[in-house]
Amino acid sequence: MINNSEFADRITSMMNFYQLSASAFADKIQVPRSSISHLLSGRNKPSLDFVLKVVKEFNEVELYWLLNGKGTFPKSETTSNTPEQVIQESEINTPTVSEVTELHKNALSKKIERIVIFYDDGTFKEYIK
Repeated sequence: MINNSEFADRITSMMNFYQLSASAFADKIQVPRSSISHLLSGRNKPSLDFVLKVVKEFNEVELYWLLNGKGTFPKSETTSNTPEQVIQESEINTPTVSEVTELHKNALSKKIERIVIFYDDGTFKEYIK
Protein backbone atom coordinates (compact mmCIF):
# COMPACT_ATOMS: atom_id res chain seq x y z
CA MET A 1 0.00 0.00 0.00
CA ILE A 2 1.26 3.46 -0.87
CA ASN A 3 2.00 5.77 2.04
CA ASN A 4 0.51 9.14 1.04
CA SER A 5 2.97 11.35 2.91
CA GLU A 6 6.01 9.43 1.66
CA PHE A 7 4.64 9.47 -1.89
CA ALA A 8 4.14 13.23 -1.59
CA ASP A 9 7.75 13.56 -0.40
CA ARG A 10 8.95 11.66 -3.48
CA ILE A 11 6.89 13.91 -5.77
CA THR A 12 8.38 16.95 -4.01
CA SER A 13 11.88 15.49 -4.52
CA MET A 14 11.15 15.10 -8.22
CA MET A 15 9.84 18.65 -8.51
CA ASN A 16 12.98 19.96 -6.80
CA PHE A 17 15.26 17.81 -8.99
CA TYR A 18 13.60 19.06 -12.20
CA GLN A 19 13.13 22.58 -10.77
CA LEU A 20 9.39 22.52 -11.43
CA SER A 21 6.56 24.13 -9.53
CA ALA A 22 3.51 22.02 -8.74
CA SER A 23 1.67 23.70 -11.61
CA ALA A 24 4.50 23.08 -14.08
CA PHE A 25 4.78 19.47 -12.91
CA ALA A 26 1.04 18.94 -13.48
CA ASP A 27 1.25 20.52 -16.92
CA LYS A 28 4.27 18.38 -17.83
CA ILE A 29 2.45 15.09 -17.07
CA GLN A 30 -0.86 16.46 -18.38
CA VAL A 31 -2.97 16.16 -15.24
CA PRO A 32 -5.17 18.79 -13.59
CA ARG A 33 -3.20 21.07 -11.29
CA SER A 34 -5.57 20.28 -8.46
CA SER A 35 -4.54 16.61 -8.57
CA ILE A 36 -0.96 17.57 -7.64
CA SER A 37 -2.24 19.74 -4.82
CA HIS A 38 -4.42 16.92 -3.50
CA LEU A 39 -1.57 14.40 -3.69
CA LEU A 40 0.90 16.71 -1.95
CA SER A 41 -1.57 17.45 0.83
CA GLY A 42 -2.29 13.74 1.34
CA ARG A 43 -5.96 14.17 0.46
CA ASN A 44 -5.83 11.75 -2.48
CA LYS A 45 -3.84 8.67 -3.39
CA PRO A 46 -2.23 8.52 -6.82
CA SER A 47 -4.08 6.72 -9.58
CA LEU A 48 -2.41 4.19 -11.83
CA ASP A 49 -2.80 6.65 -14.70
CA PHE A 50 -0.97 9.32 -12.70
CA VAL A 51 1.91 6.98 -11.82
CA LEU A 52 2.27 5.80 -15.42
CA LYS A 53 2.32 9.38 -16.72
CA VAL A 54 5.08 10.31 -14.26
CA VAL A 55 7.24 7.30 -15.16
CA LYS A 56 6.71 7.88 -18.88
CA GLU A 57 7.53 11.59 -18.76
CA PHE A 58 10.54 11.44 -16.44
CA ASN A 59 13.16 8.91 -17.55
CA GLU A 60 15.15 9.18 -14.31
CA VAL A 61 12.22 7.93 -12.20
CA GLU A 62 12.07 4.26 -11.29
CA LEU A 63 8.58 2.82 -10.82
CA TYR A 64 9.44 1.03 -7.57
CA TRP A 65 11.06 4.13 -6.14
CA LEU A 66 8.02 6.22 -6.99
CA LEU A 67 5.56 3.71 -5.50
CA ASN A 68 7.36 2.59 -2.35
CA GLY A 69 10.67 4.42 -2.04
CA LYS A 70 12.81 1.40 -2.94
CA GLY A 71 15.46 1.92 -5.55
CA THR A 72 17.17 5.15 -6.46
CA PHE A 73 16.31 8.56 -7.78
CA PRO A 74 17.56 9.65 -10.17
CA LYS A 75 17.77 6.25 -11.81
CA SER A 76 21.26 4.77 -11.78
CA GLU A 77 22.84 3.12 -14.81
CA THR A 78 22.80 -0.34 -13.23
CA THR A 79 19.03 -0.29 -12.74
CA SER A 80 17.99 1.27 -16.02
CA ASN A 81 17.59 -1.90 -18.05
CA THR A 82 14.59 -1.96 -20.32
CA PRO A 83 12.45 -5.11 -20.43
CA GLU A 84 14.00 -5.88 -23.81
CA GLN A 85 17.52 -5.72 -22.33
CA VAL A 86 16.51 -7.98 -19.46
CA ILE A 87 15.17 -10.57 -21.92
CA GLN A 88 18.31 -10.37 -24.05
CA GLU A 89 20.56 -10.74 -21.01
CA SER A 90 18.64 -13.66 -19.52
CA GLU A 91 19.07 -17.26 -20.57
CA ILE A 92 16.35 -18.35 -22.94
CA ASN A 93 15.71 -22.08 -22.88
CA THR A 94 14.65 -23.38 -26.27
CA PRO A 95 12.67 -26.62 -26.02
CA THR A 96 14.11 -29.69 -27.69
CA VAL A 97 12.31 -31.52 -30.49
CA SER A 98 11.32 -34.30 -28.10
CA GLU A 99 9.85 -31.78 -25.63
CA VAL A 100 7.81 -30.14 -28.39
CA THR A 101 6.62 -33.55 -29.59
CA GLU A 102 5.55 -34.48 -26.04
CA LEU A 103 3.68 -31.19 -25.64
CA HIS A 104 1.93 -31.78 -28.95
CA LYS A 105 0.88 -35.32 -27.92
CA ASN A 106 -0.50 -34.00 -24.63
CA ALA A 107 -2.40 -31.26 -26.44
CA LEU A 108 -4.00 -33.74 -28.83
CA SER A 109 -5.31 -35.85 -25.98
CA LYS A 110 -7.04 -32.89 -24.35
CA LYS A 111 -10.41 -31.43 -25.27
CA ILE A 112 -11.21 -27.73 -25.26
CA GLU A 113 -13.57 -26.82 -22.46
CA ARG A 114 -13.98 -23.09 -23.07
CA ILE A 115 -12.54 -20.24 -25.12
CA VAL A 116 -12.47 -16.63 -23.97
CA ILE A 117 -11.78 -13.78 -26.40
CA PHE A 118 -10.84 -10.39 -24.94
CA TYR A 119 -11.49 -7.27 -27.01
CA ASP A 120 -9.54 -4.01 -26.82
CA ASP A 121 -12.62 -2.15 -25.51
CA GLY A 122 -12.52 -4.20 -22.28
CA THR A 123 -15.34 -6.59 -23.22
CA PHE A 124 -15.02 -10.31 -23.76
CA LYS A 125 -16.89 -13.23 -25.29
CA GLU A 126 -16.83 -16.66 -23.69
CA TYR A 127 -17.58 -19.86 -25.55
CA ILE A 128 -18.31 -22.88 -23.34
CA LYS A 129 -18.61 -26.44 -24.62
